[in-house]
Amino acid sequence: MLGHTDSPATPAGIAACRARGQGLAWDRIASSDLRRARACAEAIAGHVVSGDPRWRELDFGQWDGLAAAEIDAGALTAFWADPDAGPPPGGERWSALVARVGEVLASIDGTTLVVTHAGAIRAALAHLCGFDHRQVWSVHLPYAALLSLRLWRGQEPTAQIVALHT
Repeated sequence: MLGHTDSPATPAGIAACRARGQGLAWDRIASSDLRRARACAEAIAGHVVSGDPRWRELDFGQWDGLAAAEIDAGALTAFWADPDAGPPPGGERWSALVARVGEVLASIDGTTLVVTHAGAIRAALAHLCGFDHRQVWSVHLPYAALLSLRLWRGQEPTAQIVALHT
């Protein structure tokens, strides 16, 4: 459960993201403010990228940094079944993650490469497509996964988000 823990990206992770980002056309780059995402964004962009905390992973509270086997099985099952009713102790509800990602999505203009975390990408899918947590958690997002979405604000697409998982 690696949420808000600000761990560094691995060299292999940075290389995978850089390789995945090569050849992508984007007007701007956005990133989570956590080091593991920012380092990948900077490797792709070739310059310093300021991070935005709204792109952070779900806050796992007291579970942050723990393996699933280290967490009470009943509490973890309750979380997976309904992350709003059974959030991690001291952590964030799923609906709060979807709301903060929805807020930052509203500010996207043009083609934006977003380097972020699987939870934030899933929250974007929930916000934009109306998927519930069970649907978005069934989407396989390995590290360096790339997801491209067009944002429609009216009759024509107004923006595109290309999200890269760190």
